[in-house]
Amino acid sequence: MDNEIRRQIDEAAEQLREMLIEQYERNERLAAAAKRAGGAGGDAGCGDADKKTVIGLAPGDGIGPVIMDETKAVLKMLLRDELESGRVEFKEITGFTLEERLAAGETVPKGVLEQMDCCDVILKGPTTTPNAAMGGKNLESANVFLRKRFDLFANVRPVSVPEEGIDWTFYRENTEGEYALGSRGIRLGKEAGDGLSVDFKVITGEGTRRIAKAAFDFARANGKKRVSIVTKANIMKKTDGDFQTICLDVARDYPEIETDTWFVDIMAANLVNKDIRSGFEVFVLPNLYGDIITDEAAQIQGGVGTAGSANIGTDMAMFEAIHGSAPRMVSDGIAHLANPASLMTAAVMMLRHIGLTEKAAVLEAAVKKADDMLGARMTGLPGGAGCAEFAGIVKENI
Repeated sequence: MDNEIRRQIDEAAEQLREMLIEQYERNERLAAAAKRAGGAGGDAGCGDADKKTVIGLAPGDGIGPVIMDETKAVLKMLLRDELESGRVEFKEITGFTLEERLAAGETVPKGVLEQMDCCDVILKGPTTTPNAAMGGKNLESANVFLRKRFDLFANVRPVSVPEEGIDWTFYRENTEGEYALGSRGIRLGKEAGDGLSVDFKVITGEGTRRIAKAAFDFARANGKKRVSIVTKANIMKKTDGDFQTICLDVARDYPEIETDTWFVDIMAANLVNKDIRSGFEVFVLPNLYGDIITDEAAQIQGGVGTAGSANIGTDMAMFEAIHGSAPRMVSDGIAHLANPASLMTAAVMMLRHIGLTEKAAVLEAAVKKADDMLGARMTGLPGGAGCAEFAGIVKENI
């Protein structure tokens, strides 16, 4: 082992020490906040008939502006009375494009955060995560940054296929796991393939406890009888092992709910097993597994273009499509063929969160009718149905 590698190991050891202190202190802050709140698991919704709700609209990159324009038009029609009375206000979030973020050299520029801080909830389009191959600064994912910045610890993703008896709700931990330190890994050697690379995964007791409580609270409040804990605890014995143990400990407070544990690989198989999959109801998962499994579940529903998600914290909530920005569709000149169902589904979740449950039901039904009529033709390919056509059917059914 040469001296340069020894030097890199010493630097890595100090970096790891700093990260451990940082994450331990974060866990202590979460514990203190939970104690002050009496152990509350998160914001159940911010609707208030006497309060104006400011909805931030952040189109994002790639196909984001296309699907956001149509979703906004639908919401303007649906919420006409609320907008005119001042109960609801739209706030356009500017400065959030990939080009502007690269120019600023910041994952989310300060001016964008200042705009978001003025909002109660955010409806967000997909964002592109820049990388070194783009020739600019290799910035962190904007999604990961915003989840940490606003402590949006619960990523909630529903999947429904009524004709197959599928009614799933996934509670994915949103601020920890591999994503928390994903941009702070260590490489020993000059470049890829020249040595050793290590990335980090972090699970905290308090972070796990609150996502577990959120999942079980949802199950109890919605009459669900089963919560499934998904990990790889047989291999990742400290992180996933602790996640599973803590979730099982929380489950003891919900004796009426059946709780079972699964490894993520077999759960991936279970979701495509038509003999058993309709028996699942609520899932709670660490960050990375939740990301992967919910994409699989969305594909069963009709594709990632059909699925929305909520990112819930104590003081803020962000709603978004689960798919990426599809830059290839833009470069191929077919962005207008993007499916807006994902963002509209996220808008349904947002409306429920702010207390507009009747409007949410209207939008949900209208999106389903559009999907029934056009779903098979929303291919994102030349010759398929387009974003504006889908939105037009939604409007006709509002």
